[in-house]
Amino acid sequence: MHASKLDPIDRKILAELQGDGRMTNVELAKRVGISAPPCLRRVRALEEAGFIKGYHADVDTRALGFEVQVFAMVGLSSQAEVDLSAFEARCRDWPLVRECHMLNGEIDFILKCVAPDLPTFQNFLTGELTAAENVASVKTSLVIRGAKDEPGVPFDVMEERLRQTA
Repeated sequence: MHASKLDPIDRKILAELQGDGRMTNVELAKRVGISAPPCLRRVRALEEAGFIKGYHADVDTRALGFEVQVFAMVGLSSQAEVDLSAFEARCRDWPLVRECHMLNGEIDFILKCVAPDLPTFQNFLTGELTAAENVASVKTSLVIRGAKDEPGVPFDVMEERLRQTA
C-alpha cells in the first residue's frame, strides 16, 4: 500500500502513534475520533502493510553513558551491488553503528555511531571500520551538540500537500 492510499484516519493514527507509541488503543481511538475496535483493526492493518515498523523507547544516550556521537563518511573502493550489500551487512553487525545510509555523490555511506567514550570509538574506527574490506576512506565528524532529532515524518506537510492536490 502506498502512502497516498491512506485515508485521513489512517494518517491521523500514524501521526498520533509517531508522537506517543505507548498510548492505549482506547486513547488512540478517542484522539482520532473512532471507536476502539475499528481503531485496533486499522493499527494492525498499518503494521501488516509496513507503515508501522515497530515501537521503541526514545532513550537518552548521554544519560546512559554514551557520551560520544560521531558521523562517519565512508568511501568504498568498489560500488558494485555485491560490495555495497556486503558493507551494509557489516554495518548491521557493528553495535556502535546506529544508522547507516547509502548516499550519492562523493561519499558512499554515512554512519551515525555512538560510543561511551572517545577511546572506544577510536578502537572501532581503527580496528574495524577502516580495516573493513572494501573501505577506501573514512572521514569523521564528532557531534558537539544536537539541535533537533525528530523521528518519523512531518504529517502536517503531507496533509497540506494532499489538500493542494485535491
